[in-house]
Amino acid sequence: MRRHALFFGLWFLGLAGLALFSGWAFFGRSHVGHGWRNLGPIWPYLLGGVAIVVALSVLLMRLAFYSAKHGYNDQADRDRR
Repeated sequence: MRRHALFFGLWFLGLAGLALFSGWAFFGRSHVGHGWRNLGPIWPYLLGGVAIVVALSVLLMRLAFYSAKHGYNDQADRDRR
């Protein structure tokens, strides 16, 4: 149950950070320019960062499951005994 709390806590923190960034960017740009129209240059970087994090997470999870499925972790388990 503790894993689920950690997972959902990290998701909540990520979404809260995204909301704070969006609010900060809108507030800052609304005083300088034209609000959401001037946020165009920011969104590709934000989406690119999210895409990179997701791709890296998928790659590392796939690697972990691949090594467990093919028995690469068995030797380390036998050495510990």
